[in-house]
Amino acid sequence: MDVIFYLIQNTLPVAIPLLLVALGGMFSERSGVINIALEGIMLFGAFFGCLFAYFVQGTGLNPQVILLLSMLIAALAGIIFSLLLSFAAVSMKADQTITGTALNMLVPAMVLLFAKMNFNSDGITTNVKYYIQKVPVLGDIPIIGKMFFQKTYLTVYIGIGFLIIATIIFYKTRFGLRLRACGEHPQAADSVGINVYRMRYAGVTLSGLLGGIGGYFYSVGVMSGNCNGHTGAAGFGFLALAVMIFGQWKPMKIFFAALFFAFLRTVAYSVSLIPILKSLNVNQTYYKMLPYIATMVVLAFTSKKSRAPKAEGIPYDKGKR
Repeated sequence: MDVIFYLIQNTLPVAIPLLLVALGGMFSERSGVINIALEGIMLFGAFFGCLFAYFVQGTGLNPQVILLLSMLIAALAGIIFSLLLSFAAVSMKADQTITGTALNMLVPAMVLLFAKMNFNSDGITTNVKYYIQKVPVLGDIPIIGKMFFQKTYLTVYIGIGFLIIATIIFYKTRFGLRLRACGEHPQAADSVGINVYRMRYAGVTLSGLLGGIGGYFYSVGVMSGNCNGHTGAAGFGFLALAVMIFGQWKPMKIFFAALFFAFLRTVAYSVSLIPILKSLNVNQTYYKMLPYIATMVVLAFTSKKSRAPKAEGIPYDKGKR
């Protein structure tokens, strides 16, 4: 039973960054813009979030306050960086895949250069302890309290909040309807007065906001508050793309897909605590490959049934309406 509690407690902090970044990709792609740059946005947000935490960690601020402030900085950084993709893909009508790939290559170099020049290291290391041993009152609830309100991070609850907000925006607001229309049939959307360019900018901007926060939450929940230019986001941005596709570009399905991949990763890094896997005497490196192998297998079997937005990746030209 203790192993089950451990796996659940450690799955959620890993699932939340995947969830947020995949939701960000969903907003971008449902508006019609392919966002391959999620990996770069994650690292950019994580870097500035950790940088802010580094400078305020000795001021006596509560760790959870530092986390919230750093989250806002990471969100702003993600938004600013995503504007590069918006400008290139929407305004200049550049190839979205190539643009996203270029941005992914740019960020690690920027982080490494800054870290080497200012810290003489490959990244930023903070000593802020974000870990919550037990949430008051809720942590005392039998079973549920131990699973979800003990030995956790504030990022888990913030992430669930973002999921609820994203679902409401996506399905219950005029903005969400217009965004989806621009990704399915931009010409029809334009014909009823919707500004396709503005909606696509908004979609990519939301992608940057969620991607930046997801990147910082990755540094908190997975990297213990650190950010490294060499390891970057460790492929989490690309894994988030797989989560988004597996989740059919729908918020709740994305949530369960994120839990699935996060659980596999948690199992891969907890082999020594699982008697059955430990008895197999298989090198842990092979287990660490599990989430990525699962990604390829899942996409191979589900890609034919997946239904991407019809206008995804196609630059909109109002003159060709």
